[in-house]
Amino acid sequence: MDFLKPMGDEIIRLLNPQKTDVILDVASGTGEPGLTIATKLSGGKVIITDLADHMLEIARENATSRGIENIETVTCDVCDLPFPDNTFDAISCRFGFMFFPDMLLAANEMVRVLKPGGKIATSVWNVPEKNFWVTAIMGTINKNMELPKPPLGSPGMFRCAKDGFISDIFSQAGLKNISQKEIFGKLNCKTIDAYWGMQTEVGAPIVAALNKASDDMKEKIKIETYAVLSQKYPDGNIIIDSSALVIYGEK
Repeated sequence: MDFLKPMGDEIIRLLNPQKTDVILDVASGTGEPGLTIATKLSGGKVIITDLADHMLEIARENATSRGIENIETVTCDVCDLPFPDNTFDAISCRFGFMFFPDMLLAANEMVRVLKPGGKIATSVWNVPEKNFWVTAIMGTINKNMELPKPPLGSPGMFRCAKDGFISDIFSQAGLKNISQKEIFGKLNCKTIDAYWGMQTEVGAPIVAALNKASDDMKEKIKIETYAVLSQKYPDGNIIIDSSALVIYGEK
């Protein structure tokens, strides 16, 4: 997704990959930012990891289509990384921490496999108020459906949005020189139809919620979501701001 690129670019800027680095990309999904990092390494490589092998299959296809050969994919759990201590020069993780069952264990594992002096950078979504691209539809769903409230601190989009939350986890994991920066993006859907299609096809929490709704309820949610977006964007040009936090630390 192009609208995630600013967050990936900031992660790459902070890691400042050197040509011969060996870099780990955690929760990589379809391959970013790992694939872009790989293009900057003439003598190094990127190990791209995810829990879902079908996502890594897409990552491999994306690498092939871009002519990127210096990557490997490994299906694994971040809380039990299958790598020796002190393996990687740097670690990237774009929008993974919010969904890790045990975030501190994940951070500890990353630190374990990171070389002394190595760098970690991750991104998480900022507060809901700054991410209307999510709340426009989720707010409508929550208003119309009596979904069970998830337990406090359970995995979710805004689980790590509190200022300093990931920085504190990094500190507990033994990282130093920790920084946090807000990065803005724009979701350019152009039309409400495109927004609805994107969210209801690839937005996992939204798809899961709508699967529990009757056809009549789905239609009601759709009509109300369209109304919310039409009110905010009367010209019909749907370009929605997003906000994320990028957190960095060193071993």
